[in-house]
Amino acid sequence: MASVHTDTPRARGDGDAPHASPVTPDEDVRTVLTNRVSWGAVLAGVVIALVVQLLLNLLGIGLGAASFDPATSDNPSATTFSIGAGLWWAVSGVLAALAGGYAAGRLAGEPKESSAAWHGLTAWAVTTLLVFYLLTTTIGSVIGGAFRTIGSLAAGTAQTLGTTAQTTVQAAAPSLSRTADPFSTIERSVRDATGGSDPAALRDAAISAVRALVTAEPQQQQDARERAAQAIAKAQNVSVEEARSQVARYEEQYRDTVARAKQQATAAAETATKTVSRGALFGAIALVLGALAGWFGGRMGAVEPTITSSLLRGARRLH
Repeated sequence: MASVHTDTPRARGDGDAPHASPVTPDEDVRTVLTNRVSWGAVLAGVVIALVVQLLLNLLGIGLGAASFDPATSDNPSATTFSIGAGLWWAVSGVLAALAGGYAAGRLAGEPKESSAAWHGLTAWAVTTLLVFYLLTTTIGSVIGGAFRTIGSLAAGTAQTLGTTAQTTVQAAAPSLSRTADPFSTIERSVRDATGGSDPAALRDAAISAVRALVTAEPQQQQDARERAAQAIAKAQNVSVEEARSQVARYEEQYRDTVARAKQQATAAAETATKTVSRGALFGAIALVLGALAGWFGGRMGAVEPTITSSLLRGARRLH
């Protein structure tokens, strides 16, 4: 007749020990295998997690694309669309980690819940590394191209969503490229003012003199200002006083353009800094939630020691 031993891990207060065991740890070979990693179970959990995340992301793309209406401009803004996409990605990652962790813990065959949880956490870690690897390789470029294609189609059908294909920095300062050379507008004005009847050499000399003025050091500006006025007067065949008035307007225009460019660059830098900071924090929170989902998914997948439990029930009936 089988006997039931009370000197077991659970009887001694180990809450994570198998739920039932009629033998002592010395007699139960499974106690030696309790904390061994089953890489096959981890791999299965990774595969399930990737498939679940792929399905959820495809569902998100479908729902996002369906929210665009080409016949109207009443569509979600770029900011709303980006926030929604980020939240969907985070939620899909958590659900995928939960499914993968459960599969890893279940297939590991671990009766100890903490060991099954470690399998789930390991499956989440491998999945995370694999996803980041895919996003930085050719496969990731293909996936990113699909997202960019959807964004381009939406931009083409609704002008209000034209910025969805642009980065946050570009959206914050869309005219930075036009103000890269603050002197270009002044040069165009000088050429238009001189007309086509003046020799090209005089026009070029006037442009060079004005450029030298706006870029000169403060102590050299007075002489440069007079040379620019003389050059414009010759090129346009106007009085020196009128040329000096034009030079003053060009100086003011140049200063205003440079000030606007600096302001836009500062705003773009601040926006980029906030975006990177928030994105990093949001990503860290999403990863922590995914890790917790993998851990608890593994615990949920821990198996009951059915063989030993049946022996225990048989022993109790015999008693």
